[in-house]
Amino acid sequence: MAFNNHNRSVLSLVHHSERDLLYLLDLSRDLKRAKYAGTDQQRLKGKNIALIFEKTSTRTRCAFEVAAYDEGANVTYIDPSSSQIGHKESMKDTARVLGRMYDAIEYRGSSQENVEVLEEFSGVPVYNGLTDDFHPTQMLADLLTMREHCHKPLHQISFAFVGDGRNNVANSLLLVGSKLGMDVRIGAPKSLWPAAELVEMCEGFAKESGATITITDDAKEAVKGVDFVHTDVWVSMGEPIESWAERIDALLPFQVNPELMASVGNPRVKFMHCLPAFHNSETKVGAQVAAQYPILSNGIEVTEDVFESPANIAFEQAENRMHTIKAVLVASLT
Repeated sequence: MAFNNHNRSVLSLVHHSERDLLYLLDLSRDLKRAKYAGTDQQRLKGKNIALIFEKTSTRTRCAFEVAAYDEGANVTYIDPSSSQIGHKESMKDTARVLGRMYDAIEYRGSSQENVEVLEEFSGVPVYNGLTDDFHPTQMLADLLTMREHCHKPLHQISFAFVGDGRNNVANSLLLVGSKLGMDVRIGAPKSLWPAAELVEMCEGFAKESGATITITDDAKEAVKGVDFVHTDVWVSMGEPIESWAERIDALLPFQVNPELMASVGNPRVKFMHCLPAFHNSETKVGAQVAAQYPILSNGIEVTEDVFESPANIAFEQAENRMHTIKAVLVASLT
C-alpha cells in the first residue's frame, strides 16, 4: 500500500502506524530546521483552516495559528460565545457547514466523540487539539523533544508519567510509547490508573513493537533509570476547584520534586510538562490551592526548584507544538 498522509485526520493516533509517526517527526524536524535557517516555503497558500476552541488555550491556539501563517494558510478562530455550536447547531451540522468552506478543522474540547463526528461529516481533515481522552498533537511535540534531548533511538528511550494516570496526556503517552517500542512507565495511585481497555489495546501494540509497559503505584519504581519524567496538572481543565481536595492526598507521593528526580539515578534525566504548570503560587489557581494546602505553596504537581532547573525542557516542548502541528498541516493538506 502506498504511503500517503494526504487528507489524513489526527484524532487520537490509535490508527497511526510507527511509520506514520516517524514520518511526521522527520517532517517536523525538517520544517523546524528550515524555519531556523530562513529557508522555509509557504506550501499552504490559499488553504483555510477552522479552529474550534470549546476550551481556552495558549499553546495549541498559538501553535496552530503560527504554523498556518508560516505556511501561507488562513485561520478562523471559533469559540462557543461567537458561534452557534452546541447552542442552536449540532456538531454534525457544524461539520457539514464548515466542511464546505474550509480545507481542514481543528477541535479542542471535552468530547472525543465531537472530534470524531467532525471527521465523519465534514469531509476534510480534522485535528484533535485536545479532548478528555487524547492529546495527539502534544504527543508529536513530546516525541520530537525527547528525540532532540536523548542520543538514543526512540525504541531505546525510557520515560515515566507520574500523576493522574487517567488523563489525556497519560493516555496518549502510553499509546505512542507502545507503538514506538519504548519503555513506558505510568506511576499513579491505583484509583487513577489508565482504563483497562486502553491498557489492553496498548499491550497489543507493545507485542508488535517490543515496547515494555509498567503501571505502578510506586512513584520511585516508575521513574527508576528513565531518560524523561513527565507529569501534568492534577485536575484537568473545567473541573471545579473542589476536585483538588480528593486528589491531593492520593497524588502527593507523585509530585515531581528534587527527591523524586534524584531517585531516577540518571544525571541526564529531563523533566517534561505539557503546560500550564502549577510550579508555585503565583497563579490564581496556585494561590487558591496553596491557601488551603500550604505544603503545596512551592508547587503542586512539580516544585519550583525542579521547574526552574536545567532538567526542565517543557518550553522546548511548547515550541515544538508549533513545528509538529505544522508538519501535520503540511502532510495532510499538500
